[in-house]
Amino acid sequence: MNSSANIQGQQNRKPATSCVRAVAAKLDVAHSTFARVVSGRSSVTPDMAIRLSKVLGGSPESWLQMQVNHDLWVARQQEPHDELVAFEFA
Repeated sequence: MNSSANIQGQQNRKPATSCVRAVAAKLDVAHSTFARVVSGRSSVTPDMAIRLSKVLGGSPESWLQMQVNHDLWVARQQEPHDELVAFEFA
């Protein structure tokens, strides 16, 4: 990466970092906690879903469903289980 791209990347991170800190404060969680959720390193928990709903809108169920949809997509990418066959009930 050239130095001008690196400087611009650093400048672009400042507003994003400020936004994460501001939202984290509204959620009443540590900024590192919210940053992990935003980056995908942590999942949306039921408690976080309630907080997100109150601060950002949407229902807690919608936040949890987005997490489940993401988790399922990741699981399908990592291991599609093509070797499995349907069980035949008698």
